[in-house]
Amino acid sequence: MESPDYYDIRHVNGSSVHIEIDNGRIESASGSFSDTALLRVLKKSGWGIVSIENYSSKSKKEINEYIQTALRYASATAEKVELAEAKSGILKMPAMKEDPREISLEEKCGLLMEIERAAAIKDIINTRANYTEGSGTVHFEDSSGNEYTYDICRSGYTVSAVAKRGDIIQAGRESEHTVLGLNMRHKAEKGRKAAERAVSLLDAKPAKGGIMDAVLDQELAGVFAHEAVGHASEGDLVKEGVSVLKGKMGERIGNGILTVVDDPTLHEFGFMPVDCEGILPARTEIIKNGVLNSYLHNRQTLAAVGDGDAGHARAQTGEVPVVRMSNTFIENGDSSYDEVIAECRNGILLKGSRGGQVDPGRGVFQFNAEYGYLIENGELSGMVRDLSLSGEILKTLHDIVLCADDRRMNPGYCGKSGQNVPVTDGSPHLLLKNAVIGGMG
Repeated sequence: MESPDYYDIRHVNGSSVHIEIDNGRIESASGSFSDTALLRVLKKSGWGIVSIENYSSKSKKEINEYIQTALRYASATAEKVELAEAKSGILKMPAMKEDPREISLEEKCGLLMEIERAAAIKDIINTRANYTEGSGTVHFEDSSGNEYTYDICRSGYTVSAVAKRGDIIQAGRESEHTVLGLNMRHKAEKGRKAAERAVSLLDAKPAKGGIMDAVLDQELAGVFAHEAVGHASEGDLVKEGVSVLKGKMGERIGNGILTVVDDPTLHEFGFMPVDCEGILPARTEIIKNGVLNSYLHNRQTLAAVGDGDAGHARAQTGEVPVVRMSNTFIENGDSSYDEVIAECRNGILLKGSRGGQVDPGRGVFQFNAEYGYLIENGELSGMVRDLSLSGEILKTLHDIVLCADDRRMNPGYCGKSGQNVPVTDGSPHLLLKNAVIGGMG
């Protein structure tokens, strides 16, 4: 029987819950279960990968047969793979305040309904809310003798409201996701907040575009940190030559006040007690005081590229691990929020995010803000909508001239290689000089 050079198995025995409410009516409330393992086998010729359903019922003999199958797949590949040595280990799980799995589906529906109904105010024509919960026991073992098991539960909700007056339609949205337990109790104000913002946007004027100084709020600046900096620092993109940060290690690529971090050890939505290769997660400073300091890696990209640490391999259940972010943020600066607004003098405050796009290879981005406020003589003025921010990643990093001391983290999901994983983005308010603002006014 042929032996692999290396193998690992990541098994997830899990469950999920999903609730959808639309205009006060429960559209769906359901749960599902999974018992899936991903087996990776390495020979010098490359990887052989097999996904195994109903893994818990498999005998040792059957698992050995899967290993032989994966070996045959590996022999058919032409890629030469090297794995860097990295520190294995596992972090302690945070304690949950209230385990969502101990709350009935009926009670969860009731709590979500309270949030959704609070959004049904004047001028709102549609309200919608959803709750997601994913939990499971994860077991990892490899041929090097590493073996780890942990239990994790992630949950959260999103509420949205659509307002209409005449021909004008606007939307507001609020969400919270966490690894620290159920977070839907006494949250009706989140529904009202989403609705009130949608209604306020009915009276907001379309923004006028141009080049101006801009203050980015914590959410939009966090999206910039994740999309424009985080993805460009991922070792697989650097290895493939589709990152603007390739070949710049040790160079000053931004203002000296800027430090950008990916930290899977924080008890935020992107927390990982151990990565999908059995590697101990650790804080990684991608940019330190304006200087490119580290890439994000799995063991394979670390061996190929260097300049960083492994511990950033992530995957959905039954999927192949790839280099991914976790909790990515810009560190606090020394300025207060009021000082940042005052220093802007005349410009615009951009708040929230409605998606966008980034090309890490060309080093350009375009993000849509949810709304904003004009800044006149160092003070907030009228509310505006329909605005965007675009630019070059490296130029923008140099043009960030002030960081406030009010960092906030915003949870969500990141898509890459056909997989979605939980992440958190964050930042303090930032002052960006000469920002390229798109508008419709």
